[in-house]
Parts: sequence; structure tokens; C-alpha cells
Amino acid sequence: MENNNKQFLFKKKNYIVMLIGLAVIALGFILMSGGGSNDPNVFNPDIYNWRRIRLAPTLVLIGFGIEIYAIFLNPKK
Repeated sequence: MENNNKQFLFKKKNYIVMLIGLAVIALGFILMSGGGSNDPNVFNPDIYNWRRIRLAPTLVLIGFGIEIYAIFLNPKK
């Protein structure tokens, strides 16, 4: 009979850092949303404000960087 020792692929610290990365990505997408107009004939210039053009995509990219860091993180050190 084989000894089937089930183990997680990552340690607890890796999963915590992954959850932080997911939260940063989610925050970026939340900041990107909105800015539309109820009337299609009216243009809303708020869609091009600093938060949606600079901050939100930067947060998403930082979140993906955190995710990559979490995958390569060695919790034994």
C-alpha cells in the first residue's frame, strides 16, 4: 500500500502574500470602474481622470507583481 501524504503546494506565508496581491488587484479594478454616463448623447470627461488612467492600472500591475513574488517566495528562509 502506498503512503499518500497530501501536502499543499505552498506554505501559509505564500498564501497570505497571494491574498494581499489579489486584494491589490481587486482594488485596482474597483478604482477603474465607473465614470460612465446614463445618457449616451452626453460625454462624461471623468472617464479620463487620473484615478482611472494612472492609479488603477498601476495597482493592478503591482498586484500581479505581488502574485509573482508570492509564487517564488521561499518561506523556509
